Amino acid sequence: MKLSVVIVNYNVEFFLEQCLNSAYAALKHVEGEVFVVDNNSIDGSLDMVRAKFSDVHLIANKDNVGFSKANNQALRIAKGEYHLLLNPDTIVEEDTFKKVVDFMDEHPDAGGLGVKMIDGKGNFLPESKRGLPTPKDAFYKIFGLSRLFPKTKKFGRYHLSFLDMNETHEIEILSGAFMLMRKDALDKVGLLDEDFFMYGEDIDLSYRIVLGGYKNYYYPETSIIHYKGESTKKSSVNYVFVFYNAMIIFAKKHFSEKNAKTYSFLINMAIYFRAGMALMNRFIKRAIVPFIDLVVVILGLFLIAQNYQQIEQIFIPEILLFWALPTYAVVWLLTQLFVGGYDKPIKLFKNALGALIGTGIILMTYALLPKDVQFSRLIILLGGAWVLLYFLFSRFVLHHLIGEGYRIGGAKNKRFVIVGDWNESERVNQILQQTNSKIQSVQFLSATDTKENDKQIGTLSQLDQAIDIHGIDEVIFCAKNVSAAEIIAKMQALGDGNVDFKIAQPETSFLIGSNSIDSQGDLYVMDINRISKPANRRNKRIIDFFLSFLMIILSPLIIWGYKSKGGFFKNMFGVLRGKISFVGYAKIHHASNLKLPAIKKGILSSLMLVPNNQLDDDAISRLNLIYAKNHSFRMDLKIIFKNLGKLDS
Repeated sequence: MKLSVVIVNYNVEFFLEQCLNSAYAALKHVEGEVFVVDNNSIDGSLDMVRAKFSDVHLIANKDNVGFSKANNQALRIAKGEYHLLLNPDTIVEEDTFKKVVDFMDEHPDAGGLGVKMIDGKGNFLPESKRGLPTPKDAFYKIFGLSRLFPKTKKFGRYHLSFLDMNETHEIEILSGAFMLMRKDALDKVGLLDEDFFMYGEDIDLSYRIVLGGYKNYYYPETSIIHYKGESTKKSSVNYVFVFYNAMIIFAKKHFSEKNAKTYSFLINMAIYFRAGMALMNRFIKRAIVPFIDLVVVILGLFLIAQNYQQIEQIFIPEILLFWALPTYAVVWLLTQLFVGGYDKPIKLFKNALGALIGTGIILMTYALLPKDVQFSRLIILLGGAWVLLYFLFSRFVLHHLIGEGYRIGGAKNKRFVIVGDWNESERVNQILQQTNSKIQSVQFLSATDTKENDKQIGTLSQLDQAIDIHGIDEVIFCAKNVSAAEIIAKMQALGDGNVDFKIAQPETSFLIGSNSIDSQGDLYVMDINRISKPANRRNKRIIDFFLSFLMIILSPLIIWGYKSKGGFFKNMFGVLRGKISFVGYAKIHHASNLKLPAIKKGILSSLMLVPNNQLDDDAISRLNLIYAKNHSFRMDLKIIFKNLGKLDS
């Protein structure tokens, strides 16, 4: 057997299915086998593989054993002359396996090989070719010198950015996303080091292959899509700690004691530097708009107060001004937060509601204050008007200057083009219509050189013209009709623009892609995430907190109506602390194939939406879907008040 493909999966069912489709298409030209090692996924991956890919050698782990150990489980029993580690979030071209195997056959000195990788936008991924991360090169990368001077040999060694990405090169480090290795080389140098749980194991094994007397090559004559490139994780603090600690393991293993200490020092500096930058970046992104709001609102209130003093010829003590006005501003911002004024996308009615509620709260509090600290209701009313006008105006400015998450009403309506034969294009269009409400127009292109239908505006070869003429925002390729090689070629050719790409696999109900290297890929599937949206999560928690608090206060009066008094108090305090919720999903006795958003376990459940709750598992599964898709705080209140007598269960 020529090739063994090993894919480690963890909760990425949709990506895995797409990857397997492309892998089996590529295996038509090479004798090979496929292993999927699943690290205890709970998303239905196992059921999907068993149902759709009966030829896969499936290893179902009961725990998440990590990347290295999972790959080694398959590598130990693989029969191929070459072993390929392949990420589940990749797509290979139809001739990828044949090309890379032929190259290895022609280069007996080759121990390992990597290929040209692009992200979901068609952009080249620099981790396709890497050098050994020596202390010096790690320093240049950590502190940004490699990014400032990528084309120099001195500073560009980490990603070998001075080498032409379209030419074959001898390199040192391969990417674990696509890592082809000669079995004889693995027999000599060993498998993946299981001391690495995640990250760094590909660097370690690549280096051992070189130390074993073999060469590693970067081979760009074939390309693959890798949706979740390394750059997708850079803003994650957890990634920073895990990745750089993996680098310390690597240094202690391969460098001299002196160099290992230097490297460890640099890495520890990098950990805190990168983690600090990640936290600061996250904080700034979240806090910058509220901070600006607070400053502008306070300035506006001071101007109102100063003008009021001049017009009315009265004096307001500075201590009141400098305490009261900032306090008012904070109250207005907190009410904005409470009603969802900072949720994305922007909804102006929430900003208006926040201004009105804040004004009401301040006026009510003002009425309770002693007379000697009450200086003017008019300032409060004018301040409320100022806050209302400011929030409405500033959100229009954010909408027009920034867009994206600050777009009023959500993302703009998109113009789509679907590339495929007419029947498949119609099927994909139905999925699009069901899963995306932001559609301005949908155009169709034939996958062949001729149009099948008058509704098709052109052919695949005219895709670039269609994008320009019709202002297309997103291209959807039908994988049934357009080869992976054609898709990847088009993505690379059009990757410099602002066009997004999706791929529709045959006989599936999802469209998969990646709109950004900073995202982990997008899925157009049925919107069942209403229950997990920030406003709904917040409202659900508010209901839980205040209602459980009220029930505890009233417990001396109502406890006598419950059989299990201990159960009642346990539940109420559990809800108050946020451990459980009043309402959750109904229990089900089999693994549902619905990928519902995670929520807290409930005392009551969505099953109580129906009068007769004697339902089978499939009906309960559908009921949970309805609850997730249509959730509102009114629905929770309805379930709670109809079942007040069951809060002790």
